[in-house]
Amino acid sequence: MRVVVGRASEFANGDRRIVDVNGKSVGVFRVDDTFYAIRNRCPHQFGPLCVGALAPRAVSSGPGQFSMDPGVPLLACPWHGWEYDLATGQSFMGPGHGNVSARRYDVSVLPGTELESAEQSAGGAAPGPDGRVPGPYVAETVPVFIEEEYVVVED
Repeated sequence: MRVVVGRASEFANGDRRIVDVNGKSVGVFRVDDTFYAIRNRCPHQFGPLCVGALAPRAVSSGPGQFSMDPGVPLLACPWHGWEYDLATGQSFMGPGHGNVSARRYDVSVLPGTELESAEQSAGGAAPGPDGRVPGPYVAETVPVFIEEEYVVVED
């Protein structure tokens, strides 16, 4: 199932939006030019994970030396601070953290024309739920073009 979250241009770097995906609360984040989606439920104690802070990873080559990694940030649950990799959902804090991960979702940025063609191909001339069969006449339609790019979450 595809859920269109919004226009890619509506997301500034660092923005997040919490949306419903097939009955589940999901956070969609833009970090630089990459979009991530993760379930808005911390596996630790089911807190609202996606309202937590994003932070870069601190890496160290030895005592007293550290730097901030420019890669995928960690998302910290606001309840107890458990951290999850935004791209994979893997936990990096807490007991048994190696076996706990938050559900992640595939996110893509698709041109509106691709969404339009998928919607049109889903239609057809099959009888409707009331049993009506398409008649011989077709009203004139006007083509609609969607030219922007949209953020789409796959469930």
